[in-house]
Amino acid sequence: MIAAIKGILEAKGQDWVQVQVGGAVSFQVQVPSSLKENLGDLGDEVYLHTQLHIRDDKADIYGFATADSLQLFNLLNGVSGIGPRTALAILSDLGPRSLVSAIAGENVGMLAGVSGVGARTAGRIVLELKGKVAQVVEGEVDGVPDRDGDVMAALTALGYSANEARKVVSTMGREEGETLEDRIRLALQQIGGG
Repeated sequence: MIAAIKGILEAKGQDWVQVQVGGAVSFQVQVPSSLKENLGDLGDEVYLHTQLHIRDDKADIYGFATADSLQLFNLLNGVSGIGPRTALAILSDLGPRSLVSAIAGENVGMLAGVSGVGARTAGRIVLELKGKVAQVVEGEVDGVPDRDGDVMAALTALGYSANEARKVVSTMGREEGETLEDRIRLALQQIGGG
């Protein structure tokens, strides 16, 4: 098992990063898109919590910024019908905070909004993980504060995809004294282009 990787960020792809360890070996690590954007620049030192997944003909390493994100990945991967690629897609589209909110709030529609996840699979995720995720994520995870999970949930309830909601929330700035309603209004303005 490879529990963690610490090294120099060498390259970034669509859903992976390449990390050079010890100056001699480089690992390609599959990561959520939100993490890839927040890792830093090429040449920076990075530390990833990892899970090695071995299939018949291939070994993949999945990496996360926090142990909580890795735990969510492993919980998702344990749900019948969810493999590591789908688990990674769910974490990429929703992020840890919104994923926990969707499961705890039984928001099947938000989960089903992820590409590759249908209503039946989303229902299975809620059923199997509802009692397991409540304690996993606290505070800010991968740069997404708790309140932004509520903004994402509001946007998906209004019919926007989880991916659209995550993109808008990740680009929003912060202002002192800003309420949840203010953040939802700002997100809707950004989605609407004005």
